[in-house]
Amino acid sequence: MAKTIGIVGGGQLGRMLTLAAKPLGFDVIVVDPTGNSPAAQVGAEEIVAGFYDEAAIGQMSARAHHMTVESEHINVDALEKAIKEGRPVHPAPATIRLIQDKYLQKAFLHEVGIPVGEFEEIVDVENALATLKKFGGKMIIKTRHGAFDGRGNMVVKSAAEVREAFKFFEGKKLYAEKLVPFVKELAVMVARSTNGEVATYPLSETIHKRNICHEVLVPAAVPKNVQQKAVRLARKVASELAGAGVFGIEMFLTDKGQVLINEIAPRVHNSGHYTTEACMTSQFEQHIRAIAGLPLGKTDLLVPASVMINILGERNGPVEITGMDECLAIPGVSVHLYGKGPTKIDRKMGHITAIGNSLSQARARARKARRSLSI
Repeated sequence: MAKTIGIVGGGQLGRMLTLAAKPLGFDVIVVDPTGNSPAAQVGAEEIVAGFYDEAAIGQMSARAHHMTVESEHINVDALEKAIKEGRPVHPAPATIRLIQDKYLQKAFLHEVGIPVGEFEEIVDVENALATLKKFGGKMIIKTRHGAFDGRGNMVVKSAAEVREAFKFFEGKKLYAEKLVPFVKELAVMVARSTNGEVATYPLSETIHKRNICHEVLVPAAVPKNVQQKAVRLARKVASELAGAGVFGIEMFLTDKGQVLINEIAPRVHNSGHYTTEACMTSQFEQHIRAIAGLPLGKTDLLVPASVMINILGERNGPVEITGMDECLAIPGVSVHLYGKGPTKIDRKMGHITAIGNSLSQARARARKARRSLSI
């Protein structure tokens, strides 16, 4: 078995992919700009360089039998070069390039018949004001590239706010989305192997604060027909994307019962962190299996319910963790710290998962654990 996996990115996702790859007999090399990155702390070899450093990615690809990513904000040209040199890259660079541009991603989904909310490219203030009127006086302006975790997004409700957004995002390509009247945000993790095998995880509900994922509830408390519709739609989206791996498909459930695709992550995803404790195969092990051409694992829940809460930084400064004893004394609770430093406000520093006999029990445990822990 080809035994070395190369990952562009050594953050928390690279860390958890490394932890999944090692027991399967793989060595791991990551490219990451941070020395002693989260992935390096758990045994990955590290090339300290930026995500757009073509030479560093080439150095990694020369030694890797399988290549993958933990972020879409990377040098796709370098991945395409690796493919030309005979190194498999998953998901396909074309998929990553498509998803890098949120406007093109939306346009592609619309073109292949996937339901999405209304969206419009905006090129100047005049065009944006016309779009604002078209969208009923309220919309969200997004940067086409580089937006994540609340960055690159701005809700606008007036001409003054449109002009403010253009000043704030000066020099960036933009587009606008009509605000979707959703009642829940949902997500499905879909895995596809290099052999074409497909597996889906249970539908989850995601709850965001400040445009950052705060909680994930599994299984999502929605009618069975919504569950089935969401899973079918997620499989359809994944079937349109080239390459193997785990894909995070984020959705809106509208007040009229529609399921609309919001965004795609071409990688393991925050909404699938619960799978480590709650499912037969974690999303991280599944991703390694998928890109290496191994049989996919079962995705069934091992417990009736699970809740994940992100541990976000509460201040700027050195990392100090308190309350771990109280947190771990709660039944069914697991803590994952990412080894990041320094801590920053809203920086993802770790996550908590709690399992239970019901969503209410798992959520109460997870929230109690989060209140106990400070970072």
